[in-house]
Amino acid sequence: MIVLGSTSEVAQAFVEKALQEGEKFEKIYLFTSNKETTERFARHIDVKFLQQSEVIEIDLMREIDYNSFDHVSSNVLFCAVGYLGDGTEEGLYDNRNTERIIDINYSKLVPVMNYFAQKFESRRSGTIIGLSSVAGDRGRQSNFIYGSAKAAFTAYLSGLRNYLFDKKVHVLTIKPGFMATKMTEGLPLNPKLTATPKQAAAGIYKAFKKQKNVAYVLPVWSIIMMIIRNIPEFIFKKLKL
Repeated sequence: MIVLGSTSEVAQAFVEKALQEGEKFEKIYLFTSNKETTERFARHIDVKFLQQSEVIEIDLMREIDYNSFDHVSSNVLFCAVGYLGDGTEEGLYDNRNTERIIDINYSKLVPVMNYFAQKFESRRSGTIIGLSSVAGDRGRQSNFIYGSAKAAFTAYLSGLRNYLFDKKVHVLTIKPGFMATKMTEGLPLNPKLTATPKQAAAGIYKAFKKQKNVAYVLPVWSIIMMIIRNIPEFIFKKLKL
């Protein structure tokens, strides 16, 4: 398995869920911008599951040497890369913040995804799982920079799924709602609409095994976002969402 964004609690929970369910991986490639933290997780799955892994440093904000991981090969790719950034009004007009949100969530991520997608295509097998967001379903004033980047990533995954379908490669788009992770720590989240990393991992694994195309981590979010998407614009623009 290839894991992009392997410091993500959801990514780590998914790896553990897959191993607990008996999935067999010759090696798990843990791509990370935080090698120390990821090496602790690598030791953990080695001790608990006797799972061999390799930690590979990658920083989307720097030039990437693709030759350094040309040896990486797998049948499952799990992408949990994400950056929420500063969603305040100050953050909105901070171009560095805006660029970082767009770069990490989309523009610098897509070339890496394409690199591995080409490998999957050449083997004509595999599953690519990408974590997008419900924030990408419709732009809302509270987080529309982040939401616009996730909307672009959702569209990318949709097109990739369409393109790779007859190449025998499946693409699964996951749309988490609120999740209790380090990224959302301190935010006032409704507990009834918030999933833990373990809950998210269980839902994602189920969608993976059922070969779903698009899945919401908590089913209630599909209803919520259907309502939000269908509010007429002349009403929607007046709402504080």
